[in-house]
Amino acid sequence: MNIALLMLAGGIAGWIGCAYFQLNEDRGLLVSIIIGAVGGYIGGQVLGPMLGAVAAVPGGVSPAALVLGVFVAAACLYAGEVVQERFGF
Repeated sequence: MNIALLMLAGGIAGWIGCAYFQLNEDRGLLVSIIIGAVGGYIGGQVLGPMLGAVAAVPGGVSPAALVLGVFVAAACLYAGEVVQERFGF
């Protein structure tokens, strides 16, 4: 459940980034959602416990890890935009 929620939050960040902020617009909506979902997973599952964002209940969702996942998803979308502009793919 935790992984699905983190990926959903990252995917929503990818959708918002593509639909409203025109990030990764050339690659399309699906790619932006996938990049956001991967960023949400990395932020919540990998970086969250490293930075102390641990859920109170084992297997639960930490609000801090969820917010961190959304920020990392946004950073991944921005990095994808910069790479695409710089290298053209």
